[in-house]
Amino acid sequence: MKKKDKINKMKSFPDFVTVKDIVAYGAKNGGDKKQFMYTDLGKKVATKTFNEVWYDSTGMGQYLYSKGMRNKKVAILGENSYYWIACYYAVVTGRIVAVPLDPKLPTADLADILIRSGCEGLIYSDDFASDAEALKNTPGVAVKEYFRMDDVENLAKLGHAELKKGAESYLDDEVLPDDLAFIVYTSGTTGKSKGVMLTQKNVATDVTSTCRVMCAENAIAFLPFHHCFSWGSALFASCVFTEWGYICPSLRTLEKDIKDYHPQNFSAVPLAVETIYKKIWFTVKKQGKEEILKKGLKISKFLLKFGIDIRRKIFKEVIDNLGGNLEVIICGGAYLDTKYEQGLTDLGIQIINGYGISECSPIVTVNRIDNYKFGSVGLPIPCNEVKINEPDADGVGEIYVRGTNVMKGYYNDPESTAEAFDGDWFKTGDFGRLDEDGFLFFVGRKKNLIVLSNGKNVSPEELEDKLISIDYVKEVVVYGENDMITAEFFLDTVLEPEAEKKIKSDVNNLNKQLPGYKRIAKIKTRDSEFPKTTTLKIRRNYKN
Repeated sequence: MKKKDKINKMKSFPDFVTVKDIVAYGAKNGGDKKQFMYTDLGKKVATKTFNEVWYDSTGMGQYLYSKGMRNKKVAILGENSYYWIACYYAVVTGRIVAVPLDPKLPTADLADILIRSGCEGLIYSDDFASDAEALKNTPGVAVKEYFRMDDVENLAKLGHAELKKGAESYLDDEVLPDDLAFIVYTSGTTGKSKGVMLTQKNVATDVTSTCRVMCAENAIAFLPFHHCFSWGSALFASCVFTEWGYICPSLRTLEKDIKDYHPQNFSAVPLAVETIYKKIWFTVKKQGKEEILKKGLKISKFLLKFGIDIRRKIFKEVIDNLGGNLEVIICGGAYLDTKYEQGLTDLGIQIINGYGISECSPIVTVNRIDNYKFGSVGLPIPCNEVKINEPDADGVGEIYVRGTNVMKGYYNDPESTAEAFDGDWFKTGDFGRLDEDGFLFFVGRKKNLIVLSNGKNVSPEELEDKLISIDYVKEVVVYGENDMITAEFFLDTVLEPEAEKKIKSDVNNLNKQLPGYKRIAKIKTRDSEFPKTTTLKIRRNYKN
């Protein structure tokens, strides 16, 4: 798609105020175009058009109404699949509150969320049938109706049959912008999850604003669907742009799926971007083509100075290994070293880095394809504004957000809700700075700050950002221990057999570039990856 066409597409859709309108818009404009490709229950690749998705989701919604789920909370439990999406659309296009559950949680934690949220319905995939049975016998769980996700197509037919018999139409039920639509239990890297209440308008305006500044074509979806990063970047954006996507059933098949389905874009967390970049260089070194690639980069950069862009021709072999059509990776969720941002852009794949948080539906800022700064997380999207509260001498302070995408509050937790706001500004708990052009630069999490006895505060993310750029460092976590800054590493001993010996000298070299109070005093290594959330963020409280 040409740049002019992309800009026109970004202007061609209305300002949505409900997610029901977004899904309906996709059905009306997508029609018989394919919307999703996926692996069906028979383990075969299948396709659903926009009309077929609309039929399944509205029929399922009608069936949920027939079972008394109107104005109730319904949880959704399952791994990524088409059936998950159809059930999700069914819930959010009616007067039902969706409670997406993290499928990686143990049964006891799932029960805790069902009890705290007061869910009366549960949609579950067959992979979680045993959990559903256990939940039926768990004291305090108020679920009255259990629905098999894998039955969604049959249940949709029953819903449409109800309509033919004269049942009151689920679609005729008015959904209002201020209706509570979602309760999202954060997967946070520290502390117990809280239920983020998002209205129809919160999510709809966030999706609208994101699509106003970004335009994408066919994608591959692999981020967990229960997390709201997937909603704006894939599930609802598909309806806005009437573009199709392949639903990746497992991260194990991601590399193959990218090659098979040739995405123009996908959304990822920094860990995935870092892995892609490192694998590119690992592969060319293994093939003995490292010097060829370096020479190509020099030629490409020289030509770019004169407005000649032949990156995708010079680096065709690299791009072909990523499906051949990949142009953009939308990245968010944690700190991303500019080395990877610049490195992949040099190869012809643009990294669009952004910042978001579940409480803001979730996108807050994002770089633009034609207006970006390496190292930044971009400019605010149109539905919200950002300010830095009480900035220090370097302009760093807590990131505050105000806008139509900001949550209603935390479910049944007025104290936490009150603490989260300063007037009508939401306090993100993240530190950052704004430059003279309004670009936001993320510094780190307030709760992760290392507070030393000398009164100095150190952001572990800042140090991790520098350490992860060492080629053989796969993962690193920096934390305070006995008033010392400690760096714990998971190293790539295949790439560098002497990694454990080299890391000490490489950390010492870094320390020479840092002020005394930021220097790493202790090094630890581990034999396995750090435990992570389902969005691939390292759990900082993994030792607890």
